[in-house]
Amino acid sequence: MSDDLHAAVEEFLDGTDAALSEYDDGYADADATLRVVRNHLADLREAAEDE
Repeated sequence: MSDDLHAAVEEFLDGTDAALSEYDDGYADADATLRVVRNHLADLREAAEDE
C-alpha cells in the first residue's frame, strides 16, 4: 500500500470513528452520521482510484 493510500485509510478510520463517537454521545443524529461516513468513504474511494 502506498503512503498516500495508507494516509487515506487512516483518515477514513479516524473520521469515521469521530463521527460514530459523536453519534454515540448524542451530538449527531443517524442521518448526519451516515452523511459524514459516506463522505469519508467517497474520499477513500477517490484515493484508491488514484493509486
